[in-house]
Amino acid sequence: MNKFTVTESSEAETGKPILEFPCEYPIKVIGVAGQNLRQRVIEIMRANAGDIDESQISERESSEGRFLSVTVVITATGKPQLDTIFAELKATGLVKMVL
Repeated sequence: MNKFTVTESSEAETGKPILEFPCEYPIKVIGVAGQNLRQRVIEIMRANAGDIDESQISERESSEGRFLSVTVVITATGKPQLDTIFAELKATGLVKMVL
């Protein structure tokens, strides 16, 4: 019987970044449904990542309809850009979680 071990190495261990920029990077935002969450998420993404095609945006309601997840695939240019996006999303007060 073969056993496989999967390990993840960090940048500190290998000296190489985990992500290579620019890259396609999906950001999933979860918040309370019905509070213009989708519109605000897209505004923040476009302000920080440029124009985003509608085909790069998807959304899904929770089974009870209380929460909405909005996923936007952006072209990430670096960690500072991602940090800014995450901070601005959290600062809206509409966002419960960013993945």
